[in-house]
Amino acid sequence: MDASDFERISFAGLDHSATSRSSPAPALLMCEPAHFGVTYSINPWMDPASWARDDRVHAAAARREWTAFHRVLTRLGAAIELIPAVPGLPDLVFTANAALVLDRTALLARFRHPERQAEESHVAAAFRVLQARGIVDDVVALPDGVVLEGAGDCVWDATRQLFWMGYGPRSSLAARAAATEIFGVDVVALELADPRFYHMDTALSALPGGEVMYVPGAFTAAGRAAIHERVTPAQRLKIGDDDASRLAANTVAIGNTLVMSACSRRLRATLRERGYRVATTSLASFQRSGGSAFCLTLRLDRRSARREMRQIAAA
Repeated sequence: MDASDFERISFAGLDHSATSRSSPAPALLMCEPAHFGVTYSINPWMDPASWARDDRVHAAAARREWTAFHRVLTRLGAAIELIPAVPGLPDLVFTANAALVLDRTALLARFRHPERQAEESHVAAAFRVLQARGIVDDVVALPDGVVLEGAGDCVWDATRQLFWMGYGPRSSLAARAAATEIFGVDVVALELADPRFYHMDTALSALPGGEVMYVPGAFTAAGRAAIHERVTPAQRLKIGDDDASRLAANTVAIGNTLVMSACSRRLRATLRERGYRVATTSLASFQRSGGSAFCLTLRLDRRSARREMRQIAAA
């Protein structure tokens, strides 16, 4: 199923099945790619010279791809908030890196590279607006000296009630203690070993049915052992090199629909056997910057089981 297929499907039927594995459709934060481009290089995917040769063509393609992606998400029922695009901040479009949000608390990101550090003040201002509107309750800063690049390096696993946190290329190991203290949930820190997979969300996705889809070579032996310790063999979905190069792990799950840029027939069949619908919509322009579907969204409404139990007890 690709983006064009979505135009021909009855969304009333699709939406019903898409939310069958979870409750409400998600609230997402996105940013229009008005100023997106590959103008510097901070990961192996980025080639500013290649982008500059056809920058207008690439920019137009990015806008078309983002619009199609946005359309797929909204037709699946997602409620989307927008952070304003800012000239000179091309990677602001990757809102997964803006913050980490759980139980209506937003932990603002801190970036390792100077090229992205200018995003921080704009993100903080945007979250103050979201707080004033009642979308989040608390907006929290990281301790001094701690680097955590948002949900891009801290992937929530609702089945196991924990965060899978990546560290090394971008985020610091010290972020584990900070996230644990602020959110009161387990944080499993895995060292990222391949520079192509510089954020956790490029290498691992925790699916709604409890499966963990991951790129084994992105992690150290200790990291793989930590995954194996917590995920049964039946729930491990290893991504091969072909799908890893497509950033297939970088997927957005809305119920039992997985929205991603591309994947192999083999992975699509495996996911279908598990009861998932795979919706592909090309995000090739953003892959030039090392990002894809998950990178372009930030979930604003995730709830931990602990929070839900407290609400039930208080009712």
